[in-house]
Amino acid sequence: MPIPTIDLSKAEDPGRLQELLDEVRHALLEVGFLYLCGHGIPEGVTRAIVELLPTLFAQPDEVKRSVALLQSPHFLGYSAFGAETTARVADQREQFELANELPDRYGDSNGTLPLYTRLQGPNQWLQTPDLPHLRSLVESYISALQDVAARFLAVVNEALGLPQGTLAGFTGPQDRLKLVHYRPLPTAAASTPEGDVSGSQGVGPHKDSSGWIILLLQASDPSIKGLQVLSKDGRWMDAPPVPGTLVVNLGQAFEVATNGVCKATTHRVLLPPGDYDRYSVPFFQGVRPDLTKTDLKVLWDHFHARKWNSHESDEGQNVDSPFLKGRYDTWGEAQLRTKIRSHRDVGAKYYADVLDKYINDD
Repeated sequence: MPIPTIDLSKAEDPGRLQELLDEVRHALLEVGFLYLCGHGIPEGVTRAIVELLPTLFAQPDEVKRSVALLQSPHFLGYSAFGAETTARVADQREQFELANELPDRYGDSNGTLPLYTRLQGPNQWLQTPDLPHLRSLVESYISALQDVAARFLAVVNEALGLPQGTLAGFTGPQDRLKLVHYRPLPTAAASTPEGDVSGSQGVGPHKDSSGWIILLLQASDPSIKGLQVLSKDGRWMDAPPVPGTLVVNLGQAFEVATNGVCKATTHRVLLPPGDYDRYSVPFFQGVRPDLTKTDLKVLWDHFHARKWNSHESDEGQNVDSPFLKGRYDTWGEAQLRTKIRSHRDVGAKYYADVLDKYINDD
């Protein structure tokens, strides 16, 4: 089944709204991924982000490491190639992780607030004369994506037949953005599970834990592939860049909210052999940190009554998903656990008292 393309601008046309709702419902129930066009982000805002990426990642290593993730208990900053692991394999990507600015919650928690509140905090901003407008460009892009995410979520809410504003009540205070650079290894099979020779692991198979709705800009030439989506019948499908669109998928909390009807679709980046650079910019709409499965179960009768398809492949069901599988009560703790497992050096520095608990919980 092909990945559908949906035009969000139909939401502004009463004569096409029902068509849009039907398309969104089909995409969420049957596919899990979609391309979103007509989103209204000014072309100049997107172009500015795309054009800064090669210069950003061409900075000397010592410049990039001046904002190393290791310096942030909020897991905001730069991480180098191989620093992050997914499905127990090192990812061949370097990235800057950023967010809308919030006060530092690490230093003032004093043990009285839940540990996961420490994830909220300020960014580390790279200081280089090569990119004098980096912060303003990123903040403009985050603001634009926050607007798109809110408008799309309202359409999803209506497409699923929920009372107005239901899903917006589950979103959180901090949205995150990653600026990502991929390069395949010279020997591709060296970084893939079970010696897969079709490419090196940009990022391994996973369901997004960091957002309610995820909006991805594939910021490379359309000929450069990599993103793949796992279909409900267990087939990996390419999701190549389509100019003018964002790729949309749902996070783990959304799957819980719908009792498995709308899957947090499994996806990966598998880099074909070659000499090239691939860039992407995923935006993760925040989830309320104190959100529990009990909070979301109030919606389950709604989805059960509609008898919608909740099938998923065996491979998708076996992806590590701590919040989905009830290992932790709150989304915030599940998110902290995921961050610590992905960046164990940061976990050892700032969260040593829970490091072993999260690393060895499976």
